[in-house]
Amino acid sequence: MRKILLELSYLGGAYAGFQVQKNAPTVQQTVQDALEALLSQRPPLTGCSRTDAGVHARRYYAAFPTESPIPVQRIPAALNFHLPKDISVLGACEVDEAFHPRYDALAKTYRYRIWLPASRNVFEAQTSFHHPRPVDLQAFVRLAPLFEGTHDFAAVRSVGTETRTTVRTVHWCRAERDGAMISIAVCADGFLYNMVRAIVGTMVYASYGKIEPEDIPALLATRDRRLTGPTMPPQGLYLNRVWYDGVVGDMMNQA
Repeated sequence: MRKILLELSYLGGAYAGFQVQKNAPTVQQTVQDALEALLSQRPPLTGCSRTDAGVHARRYYAAFPTESPIPVQRIPAALNFHLPKDISVLGACEVDEAFHPRYDALAKTYRYRIWLPASRNVFEAQTSFHHPRPVDLQAFVRLAPLFEGTHDFAAVRSVGTETRTTVRTVHWCRAERDGAMISIAVCADGFLYNMVRAIVGTMVYASYGKIEPEDIPALLATRDRRLTGPTMPPQGLYLNRVWYDGVVGDMMNQA
């Protein structure tokens, strides 16, 4: 039995997230359909993260077992033949049977993009949040580092999934502007439900003066979701990168 790790990229607008749902299309289901068409069997597919409905991924990893002798280098092109245009297999490699895409991840980076001009950009409409109200970019830049470090992030997560602890370590949080787009990137050892979208919403509120930057540490300490900013819409969010150690990390960094 072999275990194959896929590197995927997808636009999430047409899907109810990664994980299979009973009454809605998902990325996991669609990739499994392609695997079934290719392998004449439907192997289980394990993903590295539960991206929500409408959220995208630039680099996403998912693994499946198979007894197929198809050379691993042929799998991406063969699967892409059976996949819709909003999902692409970028690469594939063989991994140890014990490897788990989620639990073996060292860190993940999510990125949120905000389009600022009053006129919407039809080419960015599905992959960024249009926010024509003026914001203070420097407020974003000042606020971002305040979320770094090991904290209880209960105040910036949506209740909806059970978790053993709401403590996470944010390795870095950065905000930058590229022309008419603001981009906020957050790298952490793990993320809570809607954590990045709530962090960005809190930064937006602070840019209006509704929250003072120096209040962020105290707001996190309250663990009270009602005191921080809104959860931003999903279309601006991407899973941008996942880090792995050892052979898997070496192979995927070369992709």
